[in-house]
Amino acid sequence: MLGWDDLYPLPVPPSWVPGAAVGILSLHFVQKLLFPYFWADLRYLLKVMTYGLRMEMYRLQGRVVTVLDKFVKLAEKQPHKPFLIYEGTVHTYRDVDRRSNRIAQVFLQHEALKKGDTVALLMGNEPDFIHVWFGLAKLGCVVAFLNFNVRFRSLLHCVSSCEPKILVVGAGRVYSSFLHPKLLMFIGNVVYRYFIYRFSLRNALMHYFDFITGLPKAAVISHLQILKGAAGLWAFGATSEDIIYITLPLYHSAASLLGIGGCIELGATCVLKKKFSASQFWSDCRKYNVTVIQYIGELCRYLCNQPAKEGEKNHKVRLAVGNGVRNDVWREFLDRFGAVKICEFYGATEGNICFMNHTGKIGSVGRTNFFYKLFFPFDLIKYDFQKDEPIRNKHGWCEKVKKGEAGLLISKVNAKNPFFGYAGNKRHTEKKLLCEVFKKGDLYFNTGDLMVQDHDNFLYFWDRIGDTFRWKGENVATTEVSDVIAMLDFIQEANVYGVSVPDHEGKAGMASLILKHNASLDLEQMYKQVVTYLPSYACPLFLRIQEKMEMTGTFKQQKFRLVDEGFNPSAITDPLYFLDNSKKAYILLTKELHEMILSGKMKL
Repeated sequence: MLGWDDLYPLPVPPSWVPGAAVGILSLHFVQKLLFPYFWADLRYLLKVMTYGLRMEMYRLQGRVVTVLDKFVKLAEKQPHKPFLIYEGTVHTYRDVDRRSNRIAQVFLQHEALKKGDTVALLMGNEPDFIHVWFGLAKLGCVVAFLNFNVRFRSLLHCVSSCEPKILVVGAGRVYSSFLHPKLLMFIGNVVYRYFIYRFSLRNALMHYFDFITGLPKAAVISHLQILKGAAGLWAFGATSEDIIYITLPLYHSAASLLGIGGCIELGATCVLKKKFSASQFWSDCRKYNVTVIQYIGELCRYLCNQPAKEGEKNHKVRLAVGNGVRNDVWREFLDRFGAVKICEFYGATEGNICFMNHTGKIGSVGRTNFFYKLFFPFDLIKYDFQKDEPIRNKHGWCEKVKKGEAGLLISKVNAKNPFFGYAGNKRHTEKKLLCEVFKKGDLYFNTGDLMVQDHDNFLYFWDRIGDTFRWKGENVATTEVSDVIAMLDFIQEANVYGVSVPDHEGKAGMASLILKHNASLDLEQMYKQVVTYLPSYACPLFLRIQEKMEMTGTFKQQKFRLVDEGFNPSAITDPLYFLDNSKKAYILLTKELHEMILSGKMKL
């Protein structure tokens, strides 16, 4: 009797099928072994190319598409969707659109602002920051975001650098020392103070101010750069359904471009916080069902330093986007607060290079490969720390470092990766460019950052060169601090630098001082001087009194040995002092106090 198999025999696979299956499995095994990040890199590269093609299509069509254009379309498409949530109040896309229209009309009627005029904005985190920003943008104005922490000469320098027609000052931030009080207008809780004189106009699209070296500089930001920054959250996997929590100051590009701009790019909702609060952070996330948070390294450390509580993983946050988090804090953050994907990135406001850690590799700021360098050419070159300049060989060319070695990050400047420079200061713009690096006629942007590339092509931030360091998430210019201290009549010379403090991101400010002949140190006057004229993050935490200032061979202040020696009174014979904020005074740095700082018992 015939069986089923006899009547309907199973088809015999061709002889090549088993071999093909083995080949595919072998290729998969080889890919996992030799190219473990292939698919992650491919997905990320496709996202970058997709966005790049979209930008190229806009260019070919002769269209100038801005973040504001996208917002206006969203206000029509989803008018009732929450755009901003601030202190429990919901502002829909339509609300923000209409409010910004009214503010635009006020500026148009009372000051006759026109396209191309520059307006400086000095405000904290509040909805009216965005209303004013969008309202001015609708008039075609250039908006310069000012860091509200800077004071006196630095603030005057910021204002004069961008040459605004009007300065908009938030409520409670009136600087009567240089503003004429004659003209006042109130719109909501925003105070508008107008200069009684006018400045010439500039063609920059947008400025962002930050401490880099010397006085703050105004970085020119194009609409293309804003669009690229706004795509960051999307590139990391955020969607229109996400709720983004922003506690960083809006004058920073991280909050304004990546945060607000990213929210618009997605059509998502943003929860805006007036000021970061470690104790309220997770309760806010639970209250507003936050799914994406923005961070800097200090923010993560503050959260990890909070007393442990039950239910710390009870939240909906799935992505954390930012930069500057240390490896140990990264690991502790994941252990304490659950499976949050840390999306570290690297980029400067005015720069033309960006890295994104799309794989989640702990400690890395991003990853590169052949295709990425094809679109965004960069290199790490050897640097002379004593001369404070790139090393050039006998032929005059710079040399690349080997993998695993720290080198200065430079990015090629071309039509697709331009550098727009700084407003009102050609010299500062030229200082950020390196000419004839590897061959005649080439041009590179000098990031001022040292980085390391490992053998798996992951990139790690190493340090910052030159007269600047980061503290409390802000850039501190050593020359700016030195100038303020040198104004004191008992100071002959001040050498400012940053020193590492265990379990703290960045470097704390320290000033080595030379007193004038027959003068004595007035600690009370020193305290008043720095807190009056400097932002809190720029005030030196440590003072060191020396008899003479060491100089380099090129007659610059010697910093390297001082940085290495740090602030240990057991190893330094010079008198040391510490800025005790609780006592509002500089006090003698004893061995006991030094131990309290190292153990974390003394808050910095």
